[in-house]
Amino acid sequence: MSSAIDQSALDQLFQSARTHNAWQAKPVPDELLVQIVDLMKLGPTSANCEPVRLVFVKSPEAKARLKPFLSSGNLEKTMAAPATAIIGYDLEFYENLPRLFPHTDAKSWFTGRPEHIAETAFRNGSLEGAYLILAARALGLDCGPMSGFDQAGVTEEFFAGTPVKANFLCNLGYGDASVLKPRLPRLSFDELAQIL
Repeated sequence: MSSAIDQSALDQLFQSARTHNAWQAKPVPDELLVQIVDLMKLGPTSANCEPVRLVFVKSPEAKARLKPFLSSGNLEKTMAAPATAIIGYDLEFYENLPRLFPHTDAKSWFTGRPEHIAETAFRNGSLEGAYLILAARALGLDCGPMSGFDQAGVTEEFFAGTPVKANFLCNLGYGDASVLKPRLPRLSFDELAQIL
């Protein structure tokens, strides 16, 4: 890569992009969700481990399953969102390493090391959740990432019988910009970074 993306792309991904809490009544096609995943999975993870696991909640039946686990502040906006991604992480991700990182025995780095497995899965699954947000924005969707839900309950309801744990949620759709509040302040460079 030899050049920066243009200002309109920076605006769409970061500078004009906002976290949305209200949604237009416009569906998100399944094909667009596939495109998002196909972009997201290209982002870097440790040893290409790809621990993220996703459930896209769209149907009324699936929304009814999610509803009991949402905090009161996230209930209405999530029920109104055209889609909600449940971003999870697989604690057995290392089983795929012989295929995903075939040039060395990377699986042995994790076998029998539950703390290392959990830390790697959570970190890289969180990174992939961030890539999902950027991919969705790049493809024209708005996002509303959030915690504020019963993680254990969502894990049991949507990932029962698997080694996957729920991490966070992200509402997806076409946001209603008319109700956005002014952007909140951000820390300055000197408050959050240093160059040594």
